[in-house]
Amino acid sequence: MKWLLLTVGKPALPYTKAGRDDYLGRLAKFAPVEHVTVKASDKPRESADLLARSEGCFRVVLHEHGTSLTSRQFAAKLDQWQQAARPVAVIIGGADGHDQSLLNQADFRWSLGPLTLQHELALVIALEQLYRARTILAGHPYHRD
Repeated sequence: MKWLLLTVGKPALPYTKAGRDDYLGRLAKFAPVEHVTVKASDKPRESADLLARSEGCFRVVLHEHGTSLTSRQFAAKLDQWQQAARPVAVIIGGADGHDQSLLNQADFRWSLGPLTLQHELALVIALEQLYRARTILAGHPYHRD
C-alpha cells in the first residue's frame, strides 16, 4: 500500500525537516511513502489543492475534533485501511486548518490529541505514529506497552 502525506507549505524549521526525513526513510522500509506539499494560501484554495492531490486515496485528515486513538488502535486502523487496496493520504492543513469541504470528504478524521499543534510538528508526530503502527503490525520491538 502506498502512503501519501499532504501538507500545506514546505517545512521551514530545521528540526522538523530532519524529523520528516528520518521517519520517511524508516517508513520506506515498509511501504512506498511520499510527502507532497501544496502552496500556502487561503483555506478554501488549500483545501481544494489537498482534495485534488488526494483524489482516489483513502483520506485521513488530521483534525482537532477527530478520533483520538492509542498507538495500538491506530495500528489496527492502519491494518484495516491496507485491506482496501487504495493509497492512503494523510492530510495536514496549514495554520488556519481545513475548509469544511475537505472535512466533508474525509474518510477518517484523526486527532493527535486535544492540543493545537504547529502543522510542521504535527507532520513529524503523524509520521512517527505511522512508523510505530507499522512496527506494531510487523512485530518489531520499537513499540513498548
